[in-house]
Amino acid sequence: MNAELAPGLYIVATPIGNLGDLSPRAAHILSNAAVVAVEDSRVTAGLLRHIGVKRPMTPYHDHNAEHVRPGLIARMGTEAVALVSDAGTPLISDPGYKLVRDARAAGHLVVTIPGPCAAIAALTLAGLPTDRFLYCGFLPPKAQARAAAIDEIGAVRATLVIYESGPRLGATLAALAEGLGDREAAVTREITKRFEEAVTGTLSMLAARYADTPPRGEIVIVVAPPGEPEAASVDDAEAALVEALTRLPMAKAVSEVAKKLGVDRKQLYARALEMKA
Repeated sequence: MNAELAPGLYIVATPIGNLGDLSPRAAHILSNAAVVAVEDSRVTAGLLRHIGVKRPMTPYHDHNAEHVRPGLIARMGTEAVALVSDAGTPLISDPGYKLVRDARAAGHLVVTIPGPCAAIAALTLAGLPTDRFLYCGFLPPKAQARAAAIDEIGAVRATLVIYESGPRLGATLAALAEGLGDREAAVTREITKRFEEAVTGTLSMLAARYADTPPRGEIVIVVAPPGEPEAASVDDAEAALVEALTRLPMAKAVSEVAKKLGVDRKQLYARALEMKA
């Protein structure tokens, strides 16, 4: 590889536990960047020691991003700036997207160096559907806000991926069981490390398991999508059709109710004609 990096922003994914997961390309970028924007310089210093280099670092996190960002953008005009998080892929549960946005607005080169991501790794361990998934980050810590967030995502027909800490795990699993029903789920922790594990079961089983024994380490909860909705009854469909006809033309009313309740459109249209007659 050419040691000379073009000026711009380099988004570098770093290991989530096992330092052996750092890619050769990521090591090359970190070894040759003019400066590395980091969450915690102590964490990144350990990673740099692992690859045998020392590079200038500047903190970039929630508390100083607005102040630091303009200087980093200016440096990208003539230097290579690497962006890392403490672990995993930058911009996933951190404020890096604003740096990318402003770098593009300034006309600078933006390059991604993909690699480890706890959300994707947990999804592969869970043994749940992967064709559609929703990354939810951390749920709110307060019970009322958390319940509202769970209610918002509950109907999404996709596997849910949620980050959580050990002390809050039991309460979050109990809230998920209450808000979503007793779906299949997995609690993954210490991914890529020596004590990596994925514990599977229903949400209520997992909530009971971790109620009084919060685990250590970084945790990702993976929750199965909702089951198929129950078919609407004839009475439900007719009541919805009567209501829809009070505000919509017949064809639009039939289409709305058929889509909402999952009933046969032709049968519903025939019933609408009977009601009109």
